[in-house]
Amino acid sequence: MARKAEDNDGAIDLTPMLDVVFIMLIFFIVTASFVKESGIQVIKPEGVTATDRNAKILIAISGNDEVWIDKNPVDKRSVKNHIERLRAENPKGGVVLQADMGATAEMVAHVLDMAREAGAIDVALSTERN
Repeated sequence: MARKAEDNDGAIDLTPMLDVVFIMLIFFIVTASFVKESGIQVIKPEGVTATDRNAKILIAISGNDEVWIDKNPVDKRSVKNHIERLRAENPKGGVVLQADMGATAEMVAHVLDMAREAGAIDVALSTERN
């Protein structure tokens, strides 16, 4: 019996170290900011009054007037339905439109109208800072 007591005296208890590691992991997961992507790369026009925003719904319009939401191409007739679905998941989320410089004003206006019809109050157009 004395031999078992000697074996336990030399053992290192790793439980406190594992607790600290898990607490650090939880801290980094909770405080991490995740970057949302719209699905395509767009060349944004420059804007003098550009400000930073935290968007929950990103919509991209490519140079050839393709609309992308959640990394998927979307038909322009179903833009409103997609925005309504995303707003149901996050009602307070703002909408940011990333339009390529080659996109037509007609398509940009159409998507902005669909976002407003879907109930989005906070709608913004993304630009590059000067």
